Amino acid sequence: MNIGLYFGSFNPIHTGHLIIANHVLEHSDLDKIWFVVSPHNPLKESHSLLNEYDRLHLAELAIKDNNKFRASNVEFHLPKPSYTIDTLTYLSEKFPLEKFSVIMGSDSYQNLPRWKNHEKILEFYKVIVFERPGFSVSKEGLPVNVQVLKAPLLEISSTHIRSQIRENKSIRYLVPDEVMDCIAENRYYNK
Repeated sequence: MNIGLYFGSFNPIHTGHLIIANHVLEHSDLDKIWFVVSPHNPLKESHSLLNEYDRLHLAELAIKDNNKFRASNVEFHLPKPSYTIDTLTYLSEKFPLEKFSVIMGSDSYQNLPRWKNHEKILEFYKVIVFERPGFSVSKEGLPVNVQVLKAPLLEISSTHIRSQIRENKSIRYLVPDEVMDCIAENRYYNK
């Protein structure tokens, strides 16, 4: 089975994440997508991160009706900070019959040379890149296992959603209803 790993803080998961994941699933050879909730991205600040188990729960709520999506806590049990190559190596050993690919935005793809052992990622795993505004990817000279997709993009960000919450503004339609309800009920991001 071909499994796409969509890594992210998902702080919180939102409609844009779901649209991209669904588009990638429909326009690639993937059978399933795992939303890998990262406890802490080594290239990002962590002070505004909701607890990793709460972010995982929100991701589970967001995708519960889609049997081709799964929320994964695999990085919760690996050494921190979590590096993509370590997660890929662990998953490949634990699930030897599965074939894993990495899903990332073109902004992350442009940062790939800063990632730990990025050469090994490109050598041993397929990378599916969805283009983001301002971060075009030249099709010339692309490594053979890099696929670039044009995905429908909405200018929705987790940062914007957190800001809306702090300002007591609605986040309806930015996140699935159950995610919105859980955030409100638990007063996430209100501080």
